[in-house]
Amino acid sequence: MIRFDRVSKRYPPGVDALLDLSFEVSEGQVLLVGGHSGAGKSTLLKLIAGVEKSTSGAVLVGGQNLGGLPTSALPYYRRRIGMVFQDQKLLFDRSVFDNVMLPLSISGFPPREAASRVRAALDKVGLGKREKALPIMLSGGEQQRLAIARAVVGRPELLLADEPTAHLDGDTASDVARILLEFNRFGVSLLVATYAHELFPGGNRLLLDHGRRVG
Repeated sequence: MIRFDRVSKRYPPGVDALLDLSFEVSEGQVLLVGGHSGAGKSTLLKLIAGVEKSTSGAVLVGGQNLGGLPTSALPYYRRRIGMVFQDQKLLFDRSVFDNVMLPLSISGFPPREAASRVRAALDKVGLGKREKALPIMLSGGEQQRLAIARAVVGRPELLLADEPTAHLDGDTASDVARILLEFNRFGVSLLVATYAHELFPGGNRLLLDHGRRVG
């Protein structure tokens, strides 16, 4: 499903985030991306999401070379992907329901179908009874579950999570990891940048060190 073929990414003024990176991820696989802070984990996810483009090499998702994807096609490509960001990017002036509704509204889903999908996603992450609440009223773990609901409401083929359990207590981190793995059991491919590999048993590992693959 995903293939990196000798991919490098350089930021101005000559900072190498990834160097000659090659790996493959099969459909339905769990891949855990590890490494020190600044190793290139977030850059790797951004390349897959089409947020960044590689400086050299090829990033292929579903056989499609993202380097040749026109900007106008990116919104359609991203509908296949859900992403949970480190900073969550929640809209604190909108309700839980409206936060999850946003990507469907942007995609032009019919309102009745969109509302049904939003409630199904909230139920799956245990927030079905909090749809009218504002994000500020939620705990840190609930905010992370809200971010997951928003990422999966479009029923993506691929879910990217950037340090989804960081800054959470042990029990809450385990709960968030369990929810992510639950979606994988339903066939969603899962890539997680994380230090907490033990929360995702059975996942394959990719270890980075200053942008290079070391394991």
